[in-house]
Amino acid sequence: MGVDYYNILKVDRNATEDDLKKAYRKLAMKWHPDKNPTNKKEAEAKFKQISEAYEVLSDPQKKVIYDQDGEEGLKDRPPPGNEPSSGFNPRNAEDIFAEFFASSPFGFGLSGPGKSKRFQSDGGGTFGGFSGSDNNFRTYSERGNMPKKPTPVESKLPCSLEELYSGSTRKMKISRTVMDANGRPIPETEILTIDIKPGWKKGTKITFPDKGNQQPNQLPADLVFVIDEKPHDFFKRDGNDLIMNQRVSLAEAIGGTSINLTTLDRRSLCISVTDIVSPGYEFVVANEGMPKTKEPGHRGDLRIKFEVKFPTKLTTEQRAGLKRALGG
Repeated sequence: MGVDYYNILKVDRNATEDDLKKAYRKLAMKWHPDKNPTNKKEAEAKFKQISEAYEVLSDPQKKVIYDQDGEEGLKDRPPPGNEPSSGFNPRNAEDIFAEFFASSPFGFGLSGPGKSKRFQSDGGGTFGGFSGSDNNFRTYSERGNMPKKPTPVESKLPCSLEELYSGSTRKMKISRTVMDANGRPIPETEILTIDIKPGWKKGTKITFPDKGNQQPNQLPADLVFVIDEKPHDFFKRDGNDLIMNQRVSLAEAIGGTSINLTTLDRRSLCISVTDIVSPGYEFVVANEGMPKTKEPGHRGDLRIKFEVKFPTKLTTEQRAGLKRALGG
C-alpha cells in the first residue's frame, strides 16, 4: 500500500471520526515543529505525514479510494472540476492545524488563512512566540480549548492465588456511554481481554485507555482494573514467598516427619523434615514460592511454619520413657 496512514495516526481501519480527531490532536501537538526546536527537520516531516493521513482518512471519498488502491490510487484519481493538476495534492499542514485548533496553542500568530509566523522574529529575540517558557503550551490546555480528561475509573479484579501463580486470561464484558459524532450519548458494549501475568501482586493496575464512560465536552475516561487477591485455604502470600502452617505431634517434632502437599500449579510435593521442630520453627523450601515478574524463571520460597501439638495426657510409663530418652 505504500504509506500506511492508519499506522501513522496509530488507529485501526474501523476508526470513527472521533478516533481520528483524537489521534490527530495528540500527534499534531506532539510533532508540531514549534514544539521540537532541537529536531525541527524530523518534526516537520512527521507533522506533514500526520496532517496528510488525517486529511485522507477523515474524508469518506478519499478513504474509500485509499482503502481500495492505497496511496497510488489517490495519486491516480482524476482532478475535480477544471483544476489543471491531477491526482491527490495534500493541503498545507499548517492550514489543517489552524482549522482544527482555531488558534495556535504555541503562541505564534497566524499570517493569512492558517499560515504560521513560525520563522519570523517577533522583535524580542524569540521566534514563533517562544520565550524560553512552556507556559504557552500549558495555558492553551488550561483555557479549555481541548476537551478535559476525567479521572480514571478503577474497578477491583479479584484473582485466585492459582491465577496469579500460573497466569490466566480474563474476558470482561463492559457497558459504557459514549458520544456519537453529533455529541449525543449512546450505549456501547465491548469485551475486554486481560492477560494476567504470573507473579502479579495485589495492587497491580491494568489500564484500558478511553474505555470508561464519556460525558459531553469531555474525553472518555480511562478504565483501570486493580488486581486483588482472594484468600487461599492453605497458602498465604508474603511478597514473592508463600507461607503455610503445619501442625505436627510432639513425636513428629522430635523424631522427624514428612509433609505431602499440592502446589498451586497442581504438582505433588513431598517434603522431608529431619530437624528437631520447636514451636515457631520455620522450614524453607527454596524456589517453591510465587513467580518473580521481573525475573522470569525464578520464584520466591515456600516457608512452612510449624505448630507443635503437645500431648494432653501421658501414662506414668510414657513419662518415665521420655525422661530416660531425653536424659532428664
